[in-house]
Amino acid sequence: MDSSASGIVRAKSEQLETAAVMSLSRTASAEAITIPEINISSGLSLPTKPPSSGKKLVGTSPGRKSGNHHVRKSRSAQLKLDLEDVSSGAALSRASSASLGFSFSFTGFTAPPEDIIAGLRPSSDDENAVDLEAGVKNKRMILEPTLPIYLKFSEVKYKVILKGVTRSTEKDILNGITGSASPGEVLALMGPSGCGKTTLLSLLGGRINGNTVEGLITYNDESYTKSLKSRIGFVTQDDVLFAHLTVRETLTYSALLRLPNTMSKQQKEERATNVIHELGLDRCQDTMIGGSFVRGVSGGERKRVCIGNEIIINPSLLFLDEPTSGLDSTTALRIIQVLHDIAEAGKTVITTIHQPSSRLFHKFDKLTLLGKGSMLYFGKASEAVVYFQSIGCSPLIAMNPAEFLLDLANGNINDVSVPSELDDKVQTEKLESDTKNDKPTPKDVHEYLVEAYETRVADREKKRLLMPIPIADDLKAKVLSPNREWGASWRQQYSILFWRGLKERRHDYLSWMRITQVIATAIILGLLWWQSDGNTVKGLQDQAGLLFFIAVFWGFFPVFTSIFTFPQERAMLNKERAVDMYRLSAYFMARTTSDLPLDLFLPVIFLLIVYFMAGLRQSPEPFFLSMLTLFLSIVAAQGLGLAIGATLTDMKKATTLASVTVMTFMLAGGFFVKKVPVFISWIRYMSFNYHTYRLLLKVQYGHVPPYLNVNHLDNGVKEVGVMIAMVIGYRLLAYISLRRMNTTKGA
Repeated sequence: MDSSASGIVRAKSEQLETAAVMSLSRTASAEAITIPEINISSGLSLPTKPPSSGKKLVGTSPGRKSGNHHVRKSRSAQLKLDLEDVSSGAALSRASSASLGFSFSFTGFTAPPEDIIAGLRPSSDDENAVDLEAGVKNKRMILEPTLPIYLKFSEVKYKVILKGVTRSTEKDILNGITGSASPGEVLALMGPSGCGKTTLLSLLGGRINGNTVEGLITYNDESYTKSLKSRIGFVTQDDVLFAHLTVRETLTYSALLRLPNTMSKQQKEERATNVIHELGLDRCQDTMIGGSFVRGVSGGERKRVCIGNEIIINPSLLFLDEPTSGLDSTTALRIIQVLHDIAEAGKTVITTIHQPSSRLFHKFDKLTLLGKGSMLYFGKASEAVVYFQSIGCSPLIAMNPAEFLLDLANGNINDVSVPSELDDKVQTEKLESDTKNDKPTPKDVHEYLVEAYETRVADREKKRLLMPIPIADDLKAKVLSPNREWGASWRQQYSILFWRGLKERRHDYLSWMRITQVIATAIILGLLWWQSDGNTVKGLQDQAGLLFFIAVFWGFFPVFTSIFTFPQERAMLNKERAVDMYRLSAYFMARTTSDLPLDLFLPVIFLLIVYFMAGLRQSPEPFFLSMLTLFLSIVAAQGLGLAIGATLTDMKKATTLASVTVMTFMLAGGFFVKKVPVFISWIRYMSFNYHTYRLLLKVQYGHVPPYLNVNHLDNGVKEVGVMIAMVIGYRLLAYISLRRMNTTKGA
């Protein structure tokens, strides 16, 4: 009975297929269409694979099948048509198109790609994806060829030195980690929190070096060189992005700075557009990234922007630190699928993962399982559960394989069978110590798993690492280039960073809160000193107090604005300098000069209000000289803030030092104390408040009256020279402090 029923189903399916073929074949012949041959690999999508030559680099993920499996899947999907859908014209069209594709693959005929392929697969799966809005084809960036790099690491050990009050101790983070990753593969580093995943990833990516590192890490059998920075992409766990830049601006600036100098500006911008399209960021490309206090893109979109920042250079090696953390399962699956597409283009992808879903787990080609810094497993991800079953650790209930592996890595054997060897060891220890604990402790489980791996797998994997890699010698030599290649000249880097800084910080500098603060202060000062009379002694003394307050206010304001510049951007600076995005000198000059237009906008508004409300000298020359004096004071004060922020990257320490320094400069400014003791009088010459106050008095009154107790004020040239020396000296100190940071290398 069952066989007859299945025969009827097959007969009906073949009738439907034949009818559709005949109908569409007549249409195709009537229109005299010349059709290229295509290969149908699934019922709903037609992924295009580039032809491979030599050794196949593209890895196949666990659970992935090809050939007849796809044909069976397509035929079964074809039989699942709804009766209601079949009755409609649109559904009949879809059924006919699907039947046509499968029938043609068996009869030798071909289908028109414009009518069939575009209707069956989404544009993102096409090698030359079509941008429907623009009406043009965009070349898939992630499928561009690149230098294949085989990564090998053997007996990698790492320890940190913990400095105590009386003595220092060493703590082992990694204990002899061995493994490899080849082009076309996605290697997952998995384990519980604190097991050393991020440390291992940083070591493999060249982010950590020093005397505390042991073992061998090779790239195409060669050691790490600085030239590899341009071939390595590294996505950190924290999304380090500028909050006020849009998605397009973020990726465009990255392309302009990181892509080779041989590419034109238009080509770099096109590359950024292609990355936006490939990562599905078209809808949010003009949306700001956002941050803690700024609304922006979603968490999944932020993570894709971070990935886009790295794949924009078409890297050979891509490292990612927990790219799915904080994302829902669907968004996480999409991120991993993007990584899989990148790997299939012949790139090597290594990612840490905390607790993936079962669907994510089966996307990985290789797996490294860590526990307390030791190797518990390395090999194919699809064979991990089988391996642990072979050593006696089998799940007693149906569970996610990732959860099963993490339980073992944590030493948790609830719902897991206890190996006989481990059980015997526990029983022996129980008899010797006379304890009542029948279950193995997490320490016992960990020691058993490490020993099992060392005796059964480790030697075999070490022998595999000794095998030569299938790559020509000329390709190996490309990773040995000692020269560092910049993506742009110094002038171009300065220009790009200048405009990027201007766009990012204009929102903070020109916020309504800051503008209101300055205007409100100016109006209050204008009302208090309303049309003061400078012809009387009392009026002159009042105006001198106003001028001193202006000198103090515009010395205090820039210091506490610029003091947070480098501490806030330290993470971004570390990230971008780690990949040689730009020279430190270009960044420093662009960062300090891009603030000037914004820093000088508010003082102009302030002085326009105060100057005329207070009734100071009503002529163009004193007004513009007062403005220039104020500008010089602001630039000098800004330099002091930059120097303190660069020297003390901790914000609390920097704020404390700045408060004490500004208060000292204010008290020594020559207004509160007329006669300063000789042994401490040198402080006032270091105070920009002191020199600014003297210059403002000189501008307003020419010959300063003696009752203001301002001595030795000539033509003001000496004060201007000292202020210029402060501008240069403070910035030089800030630059030297930045260069001494451990993360900054090179000019």
